[in-house]
Amino acid sequence: FSDPFINRRRANDFIQADMRLEAIAQERIRERNKAPQERQREICEDYYPCELYAFRHGYAAAYRHYFGARRTK
Repeated sequence: FSDPFINRRRANDFIQADMRLEAIAQERIRERNKAPQERQREICEDYYPCELYAFRHGYAAAYRHYFGARRTK
């Protein structure tokens, strides 16, 4: 029976360095281009009362309830 774990040097041989850098760049692009609903959900998840409200009424309603009325002039 062989060991299921391999050392770091052998593990890094599976993925080429340029592929890793490309994957990181693609992830950064996806982070920048989030949908507005995803941003609102993340904001609501960070605020505990909003998250509790979302469990009962949904994230869209919770975001509107806690953050929708805030407008700066």
